[in-house]
Amino acid sequence: MSQKLKKKTRGRQYAALPIAEQAGETMVMLVTSRETHRWIIPKGWAEKGMAPHQLAAKEAYEEAGLVGEVQPEAVGSYCYSKRLRSGRDLPCQVQVFPMRVEKQLEDWPERRERETRWFTLSGAAELVGDAGLSALLLDLARPRGSTGGSTA
Repeated sequence: MSQKLKKKTRGRQYAALPIAEQAGETMVMLVTSRETHRWIIPKGWAEKGMAPHQLAAKEAYEEAGLVGEVQPEAVGSYCYSKRLRSGRDLPCQVQVFPMRVEKQLEDWPERRERETRWFTLSGAAELVGDAGLSALLLDLARPRGSTGGSTA
C-alpha cells in the first residue's frame, strides 16, 4: 500500500457545546486551544468503543472541568482545517452535541493549559476562529420559529 493511501484524508471529531441558562439567556462556555489560545468548544478525535456524545462529554470534562448531560443527537456540524504536528493541514468534520452544564469542577486535567469563560451565543460566534462554528452558534442564537424575514 502506498504511503499516500495510509494517511488520513479527513479527520472526524466530536465536540460538546456547553450551555447553561443565566438570567434567562442561553450562555455557552468556550475554552482556549492549548497552542494558539483561540476560543473553541471542547472537542476530540473519535475513539473506538465510545459513542460520539460520550466522547464529547469526556472532552468537556478534560478541557473545561464540566459535568452535565450531553444529548446523543448532534445539533449540527462544521468543518475546519486542523494543523498537525507534522505541519500538514487535515480537513476535519466536527459533530457538535449540546451539553446542559450542571457544574464546573474546581480541578480538571487541562486546567492549567486552558482558559474557560461563559459567553452569549452571539458573543461566542464573534470570538471563535472557525467560520463553520461561528455560523452554527449564530443559527442557535436565532429565536426558534424565526425565519429572519420581516413580519410587517
